[in-house]
Amino acid sequence: MCQIVYHPDYKKYNLGYTHPFNPIRVEMTLDLLNELGYSVKPLTPVSITPELLYGIHDPSYIEVVEKVSSGEILKEAENYGLGNPDNPIVKGMAEGARNQAGGTLFAAGLLLENKAKKVLQLGGGFHHAHRNSAAGFCLYNDIALAIKEMTKAGWHVVYLDLDVHHGDGVQEIFYSDDKVMTISLHESGEYLFPGTGWMHELGCGPGRSLKVNLPLEPFTEGDSYLDVLNGVAAPALAWFKPDAMVVQAGADAHFSDPLADLMLTTQDFERIYRRVLELAEQFCNGRALFTLGGGYSLTAVPRIWVILYLILSGYKVPDKIPQDFRKRWNERISQDIPEYFHDPEQAFKPVPRKEKIVKLNHEMIQRMMDTVAVYWF
Repeated sequence: MCQIVYHPDYKKYNLGYTHPFNPIRVEMTLDLLNELGYSVKPLTPVSITPELLYGIHDPSYIEVVEKVSSGEILKEAENYGLGNPDNPIVKGMAEGARNQAGGTLFAAGLLLENKAKKVLQLGGGFHHAHRNSAAGFCLYNDIALAIKEMTKAGWHVVYLDLDVHHGDGVQEIFYSDDKVMTISLHESGEYLFPGTGWMHELGCGPGRSLKVNLPLEPFTEGDSYLDVLNGVAAPALAWFKPDAMVVQAGADAHFSDPLADLMLTTQDFERIYRRVLELAEQFCNGRALFTLGGGYSLTAVPRIWVILYLILSGYKVPDKIPQDFRKRWNERISQDIPEYFHDPEQAFKPVPRKEKIVKLNHEMIQRMMDTVAVYWF
């Protein structure tokens, strides 16, 4: 079985009602699970102190975040990526971010103490937070904090980033670390924030060849996405032999997401999650920690994250969305929740350049494998 980690105080990380990174996404996910009859009884972590973040973030950055979060006005905050539309300054945001970081750290402890093999942390995934700056809706890098805890125990960890945006913050923090392999599948930085995640970003020093970036063409569909995952992740894990896998399960690669251009369906997400679990079983002793992350289509994200929960828990994905859930949330978000869990077969118009996109993604697999062959084989 999968252990679930969640605390209601995660909702304190709220950057505003109109901000895309809204706690309503997790609220909808939990409500849908409840409507389906799954009584989710999560383990409840505690918040962490700012000092516990010193191994991940510069103390000066943490000090500024904590001060502006308590209401102080600091002109230098803008130098740390704060006070802009992506990362507005909101009272209480530091505590909310520490709540979620504490949850991911707690989840890592469950793996380390052999209290679970699979853990789903219903929060976190703040992969854009850098050592000394906020970015991309992310304040404190909970993922890096959890991975650091694992490597302190002597584990080798593979970090798999499924978010449509490059996992730049996690990569940066472990760029020279030989105990951490990062694998990021994302829409190419040529078209999408944060503009990084190129194949030549391989790591440095002892971490050389352990930072694997797979920049996908815009409008990539599910079959091509899985080809890339299978073509690189399996040989990477076979060579690296990690003790555990940490997955950022952002849902923004869905075709309806307003902030990106990949074309995955809910069926594709189910296939991807099942394949990731197979990889964890085959190469990581079955140990896997999943966090949430991006995903900004309120009609898609709850379905995708419920699918993730069901797969991790060994349950079948149902056919229909409960009518009461649809009625309740249709009114609240002023959007139409789909009738079915899975998208229709013709969920979007045919992609004009599909053959070219598939070809370019396949060539990217070959170039990446050629690049790392000198290190891996």
